[in-house]
Formats: sequence, structure tokens, C-alpha cells
Amino acid sequence: METKPVNEKYFAELVKTLAACSDPALIDNFLRALLTPSEVSEVANRWAIVRYLDEGMSQRNIAKELGLSLCNITRGSKEMKKENSAFVAMLDEFKKF
Repeated sequence: METKPVNEKYFAELVKTLAACSDPALIDNFLRALLTPSEVSEVANRWAIVRYLDEGMSQRNIAKELGLSLCNITRGSKEMKKENSAFVAMLDEFKKF
């Protein structure tokens, strides 16, 4: 399946809008309206992978817990090890509250 190019202008607008919003309920409602239930599940699982990796859970246990392939977990693990990882930066933001 070929991946469509990202419309960077509108993606940037979306990012700025979400960053400016201080209402978690509005963001929740917006994302559930914007995304299909399957996409919401996928996004939630990707965040769960990041959280579990940060907690030190093994990749195999994460795969078992979430019912995902090890490939999904490995990708998350590689992203967390990158210099200036956005995953690590977002975890730092999460830990502030």
C-alpha cells in the first residue's frame, strides 16, 4: 500500500491548534470525531507502547499485553533511543502532570 504524502500545511495547523487548546475534553471529542475508532485505538496503543517502554517493560510483554507484533514495539523502541527523541520529550511533558 502506497503512503500518501502529508499535507504539511494543514498538519502544522492541526499541531498548533492542539498545542494551543487547554481543554482535554475538547481534544478528546475532536480526536474521536476526526479519527475512526480503529485509528483512535492505534494512536492509543502507540502511546501505550511508549509508556510501557519507559516503565521498563520488555518488548515481548508489551506485545502480549497490547496484542501487537514485536515489529510495532521495536519501532517505538528505536524512536526512543534516537538523539532528541520526540517520544522522550513528550514523556517528559506527560510526567509534569
